[in-house]
Amino acid sequence: MLIDSHCHLDRLKVSEEPEGLASVMQRAREAGVEGFLCVGINLERWPEMLEATAPFNDVWLSVGVHPSETEGEEPTVKRLVELAATPRVVAIGETGLDYYWGRDEEAREIQRARFRTHIAAARRTGKPIIVHTRDAREDTIAILREAGAAEAGGVMHCFTETWEMARQALDLGFYISFSGIVTFRNAEALREVARKMPADRILVETDSPYLAPVPMRGKPNEPAWVRYVAECVAEVRGESLEALAEATTRNFHTLFTSSNRQDAKTAKQPMNRPCR
Repeated sequence: MLIDSHCHLDRLKVSEEPEGLASVMQRAREAGVEGFLCVGINLERWPEMLEATAPFNDVWLSVGVHPSETEGEEPTVKRLVELAATPRVVAIGETGLDYYWGRDEEAREIQRARFRTHIAAARRTGKPIIVHTRDAREDTIAILREAGAAEAGGVMHCFTETWEMARQALDLGFYISFSGIVTFRNAEALREVARKMPADRILVETDSPYLAPVPMRGKPNEPAWVRYVAECVAEVRGESLEALAEATTRNFHTLFTSSNRQDAKTAKQPMNRPCR
């Protein structure tokens, strides 16, 4: 069984589905998906996300403000900690840096400050951080180090960067999550990262409704299609889908839901050895 470790269920267009979001969820379960992490990207839509996911006991939540969000409530540590106490919330984020959209220095400084706020909230709550990074490799790793993100741990979601960046994140105790991008024809370098990954640090996701994998590319993504991501990653690693599904599901629970996370300072420490 698989877990979609990063999706936006509240942003799926379900008006034409016979039973709304429940129809999408049922297709995912029929495809072998047993759990879903619905990720928050702003605070204004937080109540809406709670309401949309309330009927489903196999959905976990995160709370945060995406780095490219430019309007609405600016997060504070206090506010994030407060919302993180909501039942089923297992993570802080998504947060991080997106220099593709934040191109001027003022916008980037706002992103950096917001990123540090989320890391502080993660450390305060003992919940892992979901990190988005685009065109900001050096600053992302630098802030994770400087702000003590290793104390909380987390995941580099929808990873599209180099093995060198993955190695640095792994050394900080982070996981690496692969999305439908890994199935794209021009993503051989990313598939090479997947080949090199330690088995106990891999996650898979859809980031739905965005980034549908091959063979569904160009369509609105949905959680059922995390299976295509897992099949691709398993193939490039020379593993069975069943083995990859078992490993990624175990990794998800270790990072997000395990009782082993009871102490943020000891639950997810950096690796004892550098990843090569």
